[in-house]
Amino acid sequence: MNSSAHVVVIDSGGANLASVGYAFDRLGVETIVTEEAALIRSADRVVLPGVGNASTIMARLTQLGLIPVIGSLRCPVLGICLGMQLLFDGSAEGDTPGLGLISGQITAMRPGHGLSVPHMGWNTLEALVDDPLLHGLDQNDWFYFVHGYAAPLSHANTVASTRYGDDFSSVVRQRNFWGVQFHPERSGRSGSRLLSNFLSLPSCD
Repeated sequence: MNSSAHVVVIDSGGANLASVGYAFDRLGVETIVTEEAALIRSADRVVLPGVGNASTIMARLTQLGLIPVIGSLRCPVLGICLGMQLLFDGSAEGDTPGLGLISGQITAMRPGHGLSVPHMGWNTLEALVDDPLLHGLDQNDWFYFVHGYAAPLSHANTVASTRYGDDFSSVVRQRNFWGVQFHPERSGRSGSRLLSNFLSLPSCD
């Protein structure tokens, strides 16, 4: 883990900004929560959190002029929950265009037999490819989910899947952009290990 990493959390207006900061604090890493483009561009690591409505957060990022800034980043970037969904081309939630950094559309989850939507609570991952973000984690590790929309499985971008009725992408990656559908900041030891792995990712050109 790189405890000296300069970690910037984009102020997306979501309610989980403080808890994301606390999660990194527990790893001995200070974060800067900001909407300033210059600070985001200068970061060693960038986190895009998100809780709430896709169209609301995309409107905020657009108003702040951060859409091209995020797309230009070459450092490791981690989208969390709605922040992961915004990495895609678009979302069925409000028919919202996304950042277009990962191909595909976010769709509404369908309630399976005996299951309700939103998907809320603890669930596990099935790693589909070897990726440094998941090193040291296995299928017995649990993560906390709260979401009613999800990314479909993709041979190109899915790192890990989760089953809740249908299987969906719970960890995705495209180049230096990673996304997790769950909340690592609320996932105890498993979440801490994932964030530690994020801090250890090599810098991207």
